[in-house]
Amino acid sequence: MNESSSRPASLATSSVVVSETELIAYRETLKAYRMDAAWARPPGFVPEPPDEGPAVWHWRDVREPLLRSANLIGTREVERRILSLVQGTKLTSNLQLVMPGEIARAHRHTMAALRMIIESEGAYTVVESDLLPMAPGDLVTTPNWTWHDHANVTGAPAIWLDGLDVPLVAGALGARLQEGYPEDAQRPREDADVSLLKYGTGGLLPAWENWGQPYSPLFHYPWARAKAALDGLAAVETGSPFDGVIMQYTNPTSGGPVMPTIACYCQVLKPRQRTRSHRHTSAAIYHVIEGEGYSVVDGTRLDWETKATFCVPQSSFHEHVNASPSQPAYLFSYTDDPVYRSLALYREEAAP
Repeated sequence: MNESSSRPASLATSSVVVSETELIAYRETLKAYRMDAAWARPPGFVPEPPDEGPAVWHWRDVREPLLRSANLIGTREVERRILSLVQGTKLTSNLQLVMPGEIARAHRHTMAALRMIIESEGAYTVVESDLLPMAPGDLVTTPNWTWHDHANVTGAPAIWLDGLDVPLVAGALGARLQEGYPEDAQRPREDADVSLLKYGTGGLLPAWENWGQPYSPLFHYPWARAKAALDGLAAVETGSPFDGVIMQYTNPTSGGPVMPTIACYCQVLKPRQRTRSHRHTSAAIYHVIEGEGYSVVDGTRLDWETKATFCVPQSSFHEHVNASPSQPAYLFSYTDDPVYRSLALYREEAAP
C-alpha cells in the first residue's frame, strides 16, 4: 500500500466536560451491561477478575452506551475513551471509540495490546510511525513499549475491541509503566502499512533486516487475507474437533504468537457445525466477526451473533455451534496461552 499518510489538518483531540454527577450516573447505567468507564478508575487501578463465570456482550446492547460516552468525555480529557467489559479472565477487554475528526493521543506502555476492528470506514492507527488502515475484522497490534496513536478521518464513529495483558503485567508482575509522546500524535512515514509490505507475504521476509524483538514485526493483519486463508483451508480440511478450522496469527520471523503474552486466532465454523467440548489452562476472549450461533461454557449457553463478544474463563469446558444451515461463522479470539506455554503450565483436556 503506497498512499500518502499525511494527516488532515482538521484532526485534533476533542474536549468535552460534564459534571461529576453526570459521569457517576452514566457509570451506574453501565452496570446493567457488565461494563465500566475505564477512564474513571483511579490511576494504576488493576481490575480483579470477578468470579462471575462466562458472559456475552451483544452489539445491539453495548453500541449505544458506548456512543453516548462521546457526549461525556473527550480525548483531551482522557487519552482513551474506553468501556471495560467486566469479565472473569486474566485478560483485559475494552471497547474503544474514536469519533470523526478525533485523535487519541500517542503514548506507549509496558502492557501489550491488540485491536480487533468492529466499525471503521477509514480510521487508522500509527504504530512506531507506520500508519495502519483499519477495516472491520482487521487485527492491529501495539506491542509492549511501542508508540501508538489513533485517528478517525471519516464521518462515522470508529470502534474496536481492545485486548491487553494488564492483569499480568500491571497486577501480578507490578511492571506497569506508561509514557506520553511529546506531541499529540506521531508523524507517520510517507508510505503507509510498511510492516505489511515487509512481513505480510507468507514465506518471504526482508533479507536485509534482522528482527530482534520478542513480538511480531507485522502490526496489521487484514481480515480479507485471513478470511481467504480460512475459506481455502476449510474447503480441503476438517480442522480440529474442538475448534473447527482454526488458524493462529503469528510472528513471521519465528512462527510464534504475535506477542509474548497474547496469542490471537481466527476460525471458521461450517454451517450447522458443532465442535466437541474441551478446556485448557488459558482463558479466551472471543469476538464474532461474522455469523450466528452459540457456545456452551461450563454448561451455560451463550447465544451470539455478528459483532458480539464473549469470554471463556480459565479451565472452562466450552464448545461452539454454528446455528446457520447455510452460512459459515467466523470467530476471532485472543488468549494468554503463551504465558502458560512458556512456563510449561499449559494443559488441554477433552470433556469426558
